[in-house]
Amino acid sequence: MRPPQNRRVFVVGYGAATPLGGTLARTWERAVRGEAGFRTITRCQVETASNVVGEIPDWDPRSYRFASAKEIYNWNAAFVLLTMALCKEALEDAGLAMDAGTAPRTACLVGSALNGTDAFRIAAEQLRERGPLRVSPYLLPNLCANLPSGKAGILLGFTGPVFSPQGACASGNHAIGLGARMIRDGDCDFVLAGGVDMPILPELVHGFENMNATIKIGPKDRAWSDPSLASRPFSRDRRGFVLSEGGAVLVLAAEDRLNSQGLVPRAEVLGVGWTSDAFHFTNPRQETIVRAIREAISDGGISPADVQYVNAHGTSTPKGDAAEVACLREVFGRHLKRMAVSSNKSQIGHTLGAAAAIEAVLTIEGMRRGVILPTINHLPDPALEDVDFVPNETRRQAVEIALSNAFGFGGTNCCILFRGT
Repeated sequence: MRPPQNRRVFVVGYGAATPLGGTLARTWERAVRGEAGFRTITRCQVETASNVVGEIPDWDPRSYRFASAKEIYNWNAAFVLLTMALCKEALEDAGLAMDAGTAPRTACLVGSALNGTDAFRIAAEQLRERGPLRVSPYLLPNLCANLPSGKAGILLGFTGPVFSPQGACASGNHAIGLGARMIRDGDCDFVLAGGVDMPILPELVHGFENMNATIKIGPKDRAWSDPSLASRPFSRDRRGFVLSEGGAVLVLAAEDRLNSQGLVPRAEVLGVGWTSDAFHFTNPRQETIVRAIREAISDGGISPADVQYVNAHGTSTPKGDAAEVACLREVFGRHLKRMAVSSNKSQIGHTLGAAAAIEAVLTIEGMRRGVILPTINHLPDPALEDVDFVPNETRRQAVEIALSNAFGFGGTNCCILFRGT
C-alpha cells in the first residue's frame, strides 16, 4: 500500500435540514434566536406521552426539482431523497462543480441509524392488505444504507467511493472522520460526509418511549403547554430526549485542491478520536469516552487547554448528560470552568444518525460568525454547576478550536476536533 500523503483536510461547504428549518439558512436563523423546533407529532398517529417530536417544517419531496412523481413513489424511504437534496445543497454551497477532474476524486459517505425503516413499513402494510405482488420491487434498495449516497452520485455525477458509516447516533462524526482520513491518505480529494435519519414512525416512537429514552410529557411537566421546552440537556429536570428527523452533509476538501477549485475553507478537520465501550448497548462507559476525547485532541496535536468550546452530545437524559460531564471533567480538569459547553439538541432534539453531522455544521457556522449557540430550556443542576452550558441565550464569543462529541447505541464513540480558519 502506498504511504499516506498526510494532507490537511478542510470543510468548504455544507447543507442541512432540521426541525428548525428545511435549509441551513433557515435553521441558523432560528437557532441563533434561541428557538426550538418541537411540536406535537403530525407525521403519524400515536397515542403516547412521548408525542412531542422534531419534524422538518413543511418537508415535501415534491418540492425537489430532481424528483418526479414516479421517483418519489419508487424511492419511498425518505432518507434517500433527503440525502440527494442535501448533497446537492452542500456542493452548491461549496461551489464545487463535478467535472472530469473532480468527479472521480469525490467520495460520498452518509450514515444513518435506521436507514429505510419507513419503506419497510409501507411494504409490510401492502403485504398485509393487498398481498405479496404489491410489495415494491424497490423495497430492498430502499433499505440499503449505501443507496442514498449512490442516488446522490447518479444525480450529481461523482464517481468516487460511496458507502454508509453505520455508527448509530455517532454516524455523522464517523463519516467526517473516515472522509478526512481518505483525503489525508490520497484516496480521494473531496468527500461529501454526513448523516440523515427520518425516524418519525409509530413503531419507533413507541420503541424509544418503552425503553425510557424519550421524554414522557404529563400535565405537571413544563412542556405540557409549550412543546418547545421538551428538550433540556444538563438541566435539573431533564427527562429524556426529543426524537427528531433531519440531516446534514459537509463537503471536505484536500488543502492542495482548494486554490485550483476556488474553494474557501471554513474550518479544518484537526483531529479524530474513536472508541467502543464493550460495556452496554445504551449505558455509556466513561473510560472509553474519555479515551475518544483524548485521542481527538492528541490527533490534532494540541493540549486540552487549547480547546475553547465543546458541542456536547447532550441528549437530555439524566444518566447520559451526567456521564458526559464526568468525562469532560476528567479530560479538561480545571480548564473546564474556562470553557463553553452547549448542546444543539436543546433546539433540534435527537436526530439519531444525523445528529453529529448537524452539530458539526452548527459548530463550524458558529465559529465563522463568532457565536456559540445556547443550551436552551436550562435550569441549573447543582450536580453540574461547575460547567458553563451557555444557558438560554446565544453568546458572542470567538472560538478557534472546538470539539464535537457523539456517542451511539452499541457503545460507539466518535469525537471530532475542528479549527476555525
